[in-house]
Amino acid sequence: MKIKKTIQRAMIKAGLILLGAAFCAPLLYLLSGSIMSRYELRECLTAMMNQEEGLISWKWIPDYPTFEHYGRILFQTPQFFVVFWNSMKIVVCILIGQLLIAVPAAWAFAVYSFRMRKVLFTLYIVLMLMPFQVTMLSSYLVLDGLSMLDTHKAIILPAVFSTFPVFLIYRGFCNLPKGLIEAARIDGAGEWTIFVKIGLPLSSGGILSAGVLGFLEYWNLIEQPLAFLEDQSLWPLSLYLPEISLEQAGYSFVASVITLIPAVFVFLLGREYLEQGIVASAMKE
Repeated sequence: MKIKKTIQRAMIKAGLILLGAAFCAPLLYLLSGSIMSRYELRECLTAMMNQEEGLISWKWIPDYPTFEHYGRILFQTPQFFVVFWNSMKIVVCILIGQLLIAVPAAWAFAVYSFRMRKVLFTLYIVLMLMPFQVTMLSSYLVLDGLSMLDTHKAIILPAVFSTFPVFLIYRGFCNLPKGLIEAARIDGAGEWTIFVKIGLPLSSGGILSAGVLGFLEYWNLIEQPLAFLEDQSLWPLSLYLPEISLEQAGYSFVASVITLIPAVFVFLLGREYLEQGIVASAMKE
């Protein structure tokens, strides 16, 4: 029995290692491609780029690694920093707006009882389930009427009123002991004091998890900028990939790596809060 269990555990570990390697393979391709010289990339990708017969080859460790592509994009491409700060501006403004809108809305749904509360929250859930393609035309018409098209406001404003962070933070507030809130009211605490002194500290995990998920989502926006922004100088970093050709392949690899770094950093920083928020959102009322 012990030998059987040992074999089973070894097989499970081997399977998990293989799955992990499969998931990490694209990242390894990205990192190795970013330090390949133009000549090695041309040698590896010629069959694919020129649509010739044959298979592409790849070198996990380049024969002659170089950082020329990093130097080119960081020191010789000022427009890259323009789109980088465009992404930072969009994401930071959205997260601040959601903090000001979603947190009080979630608190109201979780703590207070009022007419049509269940119906209104159900409507929030339905809106959360609707993909962007369904609301794209109506959003375009509204933003056009407000003269916001081709500005960052067209991306920021709809995202600020997203229903997903309300749902996620709401679940965190629902886990607060009702007796604790009632005791605070009996002691004379006002509603604002209860919200700031009790609600926010005890539900910080759900709020931070909504912020982490929001950053990962809005940092990688593609459809909304393509639909609402015509001026390429306003594009975020997620759209800043040059036309992939043999001459631009290394440049594209490096741009992808730099785009990935903030997302990985935020994920590692907020992983614990992200897990707490997911667990809280899965719990029933």
